[in-house]
Amino acid sequence: MTSNSSLDLVYQDDCLLVVNKPAGLLAVPGRGVDKQDCLSSRLQQVFPDALIVHRLDMSTSGLMLFARGAEMQRRLSHMFHEREVKKRYVAIVSGKLEPETGEVNLPIVADWPNRPLRKIDAELGKPSLTRYRAVRAEARGISEHSPFDGLRANGFFETTRVELEPVTGRTHQLRLHMSAIGHPILGDALYGDDAAAPRLMLHATELDLLHPLTGSPLHFVSSPPF
Repeated sequence: MTSNSSLDLVYQDDCLLVVNKPAGLLAVPGRGVDKQDCLSSRLQQVFPDALIVHRLDMSTSGLMLFARGAEMQRRLSHMFHEREVKKRYVAIVSGKLEPETGEVNLPIVADWPNRPLRKIDAELGKPSLTRYRAVRAEARGISEHSPFDGLRANGFFETTRVELEPVTGRTHQLRLHMSAIGHPILGDALYGDDAAAPRLMLHATELDLLHPLTGSPLHFVSSPPF
């Protein structure tokens, strides 16, 4: 039995739960007996009424919101659908991001022959919008096993710590959008170079919403572990 203390529980009340998901853990069960361990099942061992509202990729860490009961799940899911829940992520991307603020507005569609990949498709893709803001440029030591186009003579490559705000919520949106503009997220095995970092450098760091029952504002913050 999973204990409350073994979960990184950020907030709880009778309507909702906010939990920090570690990188490498599924948000919901996958296909096969080896993919049943996940955050939702661990949480339901302690809170049997916990229901999924949104998801994070297995490789992404950070804040996840769960409803308590079917009615709260309906209300919170509606809020996500209406874009009434604001999410912010922190990532480290390859290269120096210029301009330092901007938007990526590129439509995304499933790449069916290469599942689970997504791709940019102007004709078939669904509208997808990401806002970004560079926080600071950084330098990282280069590994002989991880070549970069931006390799410096002194053995370092440039990266940028960036805040990302997904206005829409497509699968792999942040990862694909950053890769599409030439700045893949470090550690991304699908759209970048997974040898560049020990994990996907993407963390869900903020959640803002109105409480589905009381209407009071809720603001949750989780510092990135990188």
